[in-house]
Amino acid sequence: MKKERLVSLPIALGLSVIGFIYYATVFVVIDGWMGLGTSNGLMNAAAFTALAFMSVLTYAMAIAGDPGHVPSSFAPDVEDSEISLRFFAMQGGDLRYCQKCSRYKPPRAHHCRVCRRCVLRMDHHCAWINNCVGHSNYKVFFVFVLYAVIACIHSLVLLVGSAADDVHMDQHQNGGSFKTIYIICGVLLVPLTLVLTVLLGWHIYLILHNKTTIEYYEGVRAKWLAEKAGNTYRHPYDLGVFENLVSVLGPNPFCWICPTTGHIGSGLRFRTLHDSFLPTMSR
Repeated sequence: MKKERLVSLPIALGLSVIGFIYYATVFVVIDGWMGLGTSNGLMNAAAFTALAFMSVLTYAMAIAGDPGHVPSSFAPDVEDSEISLRFFAMQGGDLRYCQKCSRYKPPRAHHCRVCRRCVLRMDHHCAWINNCVGHSNYKVFFVFVLYAVIACIHSLVLLVGSAADDVHMDQHQNGGSFKTIYIICGVLLVPLTLVLTVLLGWHIYLILHNKTTIEYYEGVRAKWLAEKAGNTYRHPYDLGVFENLVSVLGPNPFCWICPTTGHIGSGLRFRTLHDSFLPTMSR
């Protein structure tokens, strides 16, 4: 694992934007509008600080965390040869071989050209964390996006409210005190909130269907080929909405917004629709 990936221009830019928005929201917007000494100002500052802290914490975890690597000892399990070989061949399972790594790769693993290795349950390589989003850090990445969206919406609501109040006060005072920092913050917040909200919605969709981004696009082609042959296609790892949520976010709903990963298993095996026929398949 190469650790030089921990530092990059997109990460520095991302942290700078987070720092600026935090400063502008707490020390300009909240302090100027409500006052940090008031109960409303203090509560909003505390809530936004908590959201910012969780965003930075999960962002750092997504950057530094190993997305999941294929163990050097991994080998296909073909003990139940006839059934297993047929199943894995159809579903792209244990018989998949990576020419670049010169080793077998488990189901849902893919080779990343940037990281130059196979990543377990790979979703995509993200330039903003300079790391792959995979089996071991997918939930952390999702929780980061969730907290970032909530923080952006909170900041945007405060910014709009404060700006409206400023305009109202200026009309009575015939002044021009509208702060330039409001404009800069708005220019950053509006597109950032939109992009992150779309990203959050996309990953909620993927989680509900137990897919990765790569599997979604593979599924589009697989569905087309199945329909062309007169068959129906269903994503093999789609176990139903609740089971999908549990498999990705964990068995305890109260921990779904926490960056915990103790439930994810090894990433070498995953439950499928075919488990009733292949009882030996387990996570």
